Amino acid sequence: MDTRLAMINFANASKAPYLITQAERDAVAAAIDPAELLDLALALGNIPSRSREELAAATFVHDWMQAEGFRPHLSGATPERPNVIGEYGGHGIGANLLFTAHLDTESPSGNATQDRFRYRPATLAEPEWTRCWLEDGHLHGYPISNDRGPMSCMLIAAKALKRAGINLAGKVYLTACPGEIGPEPIEEFAGIDYMGKDIGAHYLFHHGGVAPDYAIAAEGTDFGMTWQGCGYTVMRIRILGRGLFTPILDTPARTTSHPNPIYRLGPVIDALHEWSRAYEHNNIHTGPGGISRPKAQIASVRGGSPTDFGAGTEVCALYLEVIMTPEQNVAEIYHQLNAVLRTLDLEGFELEPVVVRHGFEADSARVAPLAGAVDLATQLARHQPAPMAHPVYSSMWRDHNVFNMQRIPALTTGMPRWRPTPDDLTSSALIYALTMLAVCGRHESRPACVSGDSVYDDSPFPS
Repeated sequence: MDTRLAMINFANASKAPYLITQAERDAVAAAIDPAELLDLALALGNIPSRSREELAAATFVHDWMQAEGFRPHLSGATPERPNVIGEYGGHGIGANLLFTAHLDTESPSGNATQDRFRYRPATLAEPEWTRCWLEDGHLHGYPISNDRGPMSCMLIAAKALKRAGINLAGKVYLTACPGEIGPEPIEEFAGIDYMGKDIGAHYLFHHGGVAPDYAIAAEGTDFGMTWQGCGYTVMRIRILGRGLFTPILDTPARTTSHPNPIYRLGPVIDALHEWSRAYEHNNIHTGPGGISRPKAQIASVRGGSPTDFGAGTEVCALYLEVIMTPEQNVAEIYHQLNAVLRTLDLEGFELEPVVVRHGFEADSARVAPLAGAVDLATQLARHQPAPMAHPVYSSMWRDHNVFNMQRIPALTTGMPRWRPTPDDLTSSALIYALTMLAVCGRHESRPACVSGDSVYDDSPFPS
């Protein structure tokens, strides 16, 4: 066994289906061109791609895959928002690994009327929403961090294996999906035009022609990994009151006695705030795949109409976002909030979940080969084991949830989320490439079990 492999901590890495040799590691590393990777990340990052506007980025990724020989095809609920699916390997018997990264980038909606009620003018003018650049050794721009940097690392990883002449026994799926960030169809913003996650990785799994044994959501985790993820619900709380013609209003001494439900918001918000603090404290989920801390926050307030004034309003609605750990379901959130609202002095209220997405986590035994592969790859690339990701990364939605939902062991891992360097991208691309090799195995004359310094698990599939 070579010196590099002798230094590996095999506690987790030995669970990888295929043990990589030093020669393979060095060949893959030499096949990664850092300048090419940086150029690709910047090119992708500078394609405007708000949610619902992913087509230009999807076309770029498709054309790049086509030029590199990764046999891409499109699968979309609408032609304007396709999933892009490329392939590498599949030349023998080995596990299939799906990588997914999302095409949409975090940004204001682009609807000026809507955005001005959410953002300050200076925030809307921030160039990092749509532009990416290298400055003082660090990459700037939200699209690089979320999610064009990891997407570029995923693509270059597959190219490095191909350039190094390493064929894979199992197949790697390279997928780029719309709608991971959002939006969600709510109220008048309804229908397929406002769908997010339903037409991204979820649609891809059912209609994209993929058969993965394992999956990785390529996103920033500061090189950590986690195989659990949170879901969320948006609860609409309609506070009911009475509309009275302003000239005949008998103005009460206390806001809690006002017929206009907008005046009742103070006690409602205070009660929801106290509930959310207790909710977060009481529902921390610690599992083998990480720590999830569920939180809640009011996302929006709607009441009355500024153009139809004169009699106040009968309805004021709060939209409460509630994160849910993999252990929780929407019914328990509903019952807790229902109990809280019934303690308040309200003329009436209506409580309804307008969005529901549950969280999921992989079975620890079934995800172990994938986690072992990531750990082995990280040790070979960065000379240290892959840590568990910070709880923030296991306390949000990421698309590994889609695959764990479908009983495909999945995790999320990737480069630093904030201000990555070009070296971070190179390290992440190497980790991804070595993970592909460690999961799918090299296609040669297959060793029975042990051959020299290479070990191939004879059953690389999840049990």
